[in-house]
Amino acid sequence: MSAQPAPRTDRYTDHLVGRLDEFPEGSARVVEAGGRQIGIFNIKGQLYALPNVCPHQTGPVCNVSKLVGTFVANEGTGWQREWVHDGEVIACPWHGLEYHVPTGECIAFPRIKLRRYVVLVEDDEVRIRLRSRPATDAAA
Repeated sequence: MSAQPAPRTDRYTDHLVGRLDEFPEGSARVVEAGGRQIGIFNIKGQLYALPNVCPHQTGPVCNVSKLVGTFVANEGTGWQREWVHDGEVIACPWHGLEYHVPTGECIAFPRIKLRRYVVLVEDDEVRIRLRSRPATDAAA
């Protein structure tokens, strides 16, 4: 059995999306990077990046005014409602599906997950690492 090859770094591009002070704690902001809309969230000093596309019906899931929490009721809570993930949840404005930002997981349907992007902070600059799109040959 052969070892897995290391991921090629030329398949990814780092995109500058702003300065660190533009993403204060508790903020939710949509930026443009690599031709995509990406939601950037600051939760307790940690930055997260998610695509601004809800898997349900492609709604703008990251267009939220603030991060919230949510209620859950399950066997673990004795079927009593319990407030969880305070300040870590976004809800799609189209149909209300909720997602836990740090994991990208849909609260109602845990098998549905938003892709998470790597966020890099260096010298107070915030960058997102996105998979590079294939170059198109204009001469073809």
